Formats: sequence, C-alpha cells, structure tokens
Amino acid sequence: MDKNWILRDLATIWHPFTQALTAPPPIPIVRAKGATLYSETGEAYLDAISSWWVNLHGHAHPVIANAIARQAEILEHVLFGGCTHPQAILYAERLLALLPEYSRVFYSDNGSTAIETALKMVFQASGEAKTLLSFEGAYHGDTFGAMSAAGKTHFNRPFWPYLFEAVSIPPPFFGREEESWVAFERAIRSGRIGAFIFEPLIQGAGGMRLHSDDLLAKMVRTCREKGIFTIADEVMTGFGRTGPLFACSRLGIWPDLLCLSKGITGGFLPLAATLAKEELFNAFISPDPKRAFLHGHTYMGSPLGCAAANASLDLLLLPECEEARGKIEFSHRRVQKEWEGHPKLSRVDVLGTILALEYRVDAASYYNPLKSRLSDFFLSRGILLRPLGNVLYVLPPYCIQEEELEKIYSAISETLEW
Repeated sequence: MDKNWILRDLATIWHPFTQALTAPPPIPIVRAKGATLYSETGEAYLDAISSWWVNLHGHAHPVIANAIARQAEILEHVLFGGCTHPQAILYAERLLALLPEYSRVFYSDNGSTAIETALKMVFQASGEAKTLLSFEGAYHGDTFGAMSAAGKTHFNRPFWPYLFEAVSIPPPFFGREEESWVAFERAIRSGRIGAFIFEPLIQGAGGMRLHSDDLLAKMVRTCREKGIFTIADEVMTGFGRTGPLFACSRLGIWPDLLCLSKGITGGFLPLAATLAKEELFNAFISPDPKRAFLHGHTYMGSPLGCAAANASLDLLLLPECEEARGKIEFSHRRVQKEWEGHPKLSRVDVLGTILALEYRVDAASYYNPLKSRLSDFFLSRGILLRPLGNVLYVLPPYCIQEEELEKIYSAISETLEW
C-alpha cells in the first residue's frame, strides 16, 4: 500500500466539518469488517459511531455486498422519471408493509434531500405562504431547505441571511415540558404555522438530547386537529436505532411525512426515502401538468441502492438482529447505572442502541476543546468516536460484540478519571 495516501489526500481533498488549518491528518482506512476499520498501516479502529450512523449490520457484510454485485450485472441505473425497476418497487412495497399508515414512497439520495422533498411537498400542497415550526437546536441537514428547517444554529451561521423563515421553540426535553408546550401553543395560535418538523424522541447532531414522547405526540395530534402538516425526520432514528424499527411508533400517532436515510442501505450506498400518506399524494393529482410534484434527483431510486436496501432489510427483520439490538441496549443501561451521578458528567442517557454522555464543562458547546481531546484519546485506544463538543455518544453497528463494547466502556471510564 502506498504510504503517501495522507499526503495525497491533503493535497487534493476538502473534508466535511473540518478546519483544514488545525485538523489532524485524516486516517487512511483501506478495509473494514464487522465493527472494525483498518488503516493502511494495519491499525484497527472500532467503529463506535457506525460511520456517521449509517452502518447497521457491519462493514462489508456479504449479504449486502453480494446483492449489490448481482444487481450490478443486471441493471446498474435507469432514470426514474418515466421508468421504474423491480428493486425500487419491491423495497417500496416492503417499507409500506412495515409502515401501513403511508401509501407512497418518494426516493432521493441522502437525509438532506429527504427533508427537502418533504418540505417542498407540504409547501406546494398547502398553496399558502406559511411558516415552518421546528425545535431549537435541531439538525435536519446541510442543504438550504434543511438548514432553514432547523432554524438558526451554530451549524448554519454563515448562511443565516439566506435561510427562509422558521419559528423555533424549545424542544420538550424532560423537565422542561411546560416551557416547550407554552411556546408550541403560542406558535400555533399565531395562525402562521403551515408545517411542523421534528426529530422523534432524540435530537441527534444537536447534542443527543432526549425528548418527552408523550408531549411530542400531543403536539402532532394538535397539528392534525389544526390542519398543520407534520414531518418526522427519522434519518438517524430509523431502522432500529432507538429500539423499535421506527421511533415514531412510540408516539401512537404518525406524522404526514416520514423521512428516512442513513441506515437504509446498511451503510453501503446513498439512498433516502420520503414516505407520504395518500391524501397528500392526491393533492398533486390534476389534469394540469404544472400541478405535478416537479422535483427529483438523478440517482433517485437507484437499482443498486434499492438492492442494498432490500438486503439490509432482510437482515434487519431477522430475530437475531432484534436480539442484537436488545443486547446493546442492555449493556448501555448497565454502564448508565454505573456512571449516573458521576461528578464529571451532567447526564447519561440511553435510547435503544444509543448511549450519550455529557461532560461537565464551563461552557457547553459544539466547539468546546474537549471535543478534540476526547477524539484523540479514543483514537489512541483504537476506537473511532466523534464527540459533539462536550457530548460523547456511542452508536455502534448491531454486529458489535460484548467484548468490543467493553473496550469502549473501559476507555470512557478512563476519561472520567481525568
């Protein structure tokens, strides 16, 4: 292997969420298996965050790899405007069977585009210039609609002058439900709200903060009563991350639109889906071609992506996968009990396969210097974690073994002795 990969990278590539002047060189990963990544010089790193939350069943899983290879020999791509293909149809049928509240699947290629799709659907269907309601600290992606949906945050500060208006209210964090509900009612009474977008049960990039599912469900029901569209961003939470296959199942009420991506292909290929109810789909049915939903992406409904998604769903629906997710949650809750009340931590949360710890610091922030210190420390222990400032989270592939989890927990315990 050419030992100049890092130098060649630094000379040619612009990395995301990275300050090139001060960031350490990237890790040149050349292969992976299960929950482990391997560098060009042979170092092994536990992928404790599923490579940005996408990998469900382990790297290079043969079931998904073989499904992609078989499909590549049959049909690699066809335009989705005016054409279709078996893999897209099959996956849509299977997804809707799991989510019978919905009747239509609109494909795109990443979480941001799934959100953009949902926003354009509700804006066009309503035909009114109304405002979007969202939670403070939300993250829905990096395209302009997705940034606008999140409101003004540290992630999108350079673009504040260009974002469309959204009303942001405090999320229904546990212990702050009343504050959130009062703000929600005030926004609804204004008559300005046309749609409500939310991350169900937990804010992801905003700090892995848990919500009250009861109050969130009440908000969704109120929106339905008022004729306000609701959009669930399940880009992170979908496909078992929070325990059940979809986090919204814990609400007892389903939003008008459900956005999926991240784990949809098991981490192999870009794909996303926006699921809609039949009444929303019917709002676009007209003899007038200008009333159609004039939105699409070149690789939407990719045959290769849909083949990967079907294979990943095969694995996801196995009893062994549900058992594996349960074991991860059990292990997380065991260490949660050990660390709760630790003077170095302000909270320890568990939701399904997600473990989140917030370190006590003078100024909590995504840019807190503890972020780099933690990241470097875990890399030195052969663990890939990506802290959100002073918030550390573990979100592993479902194939992770108990001894691998113990390695992560042991390293975290070391940081609590700093």
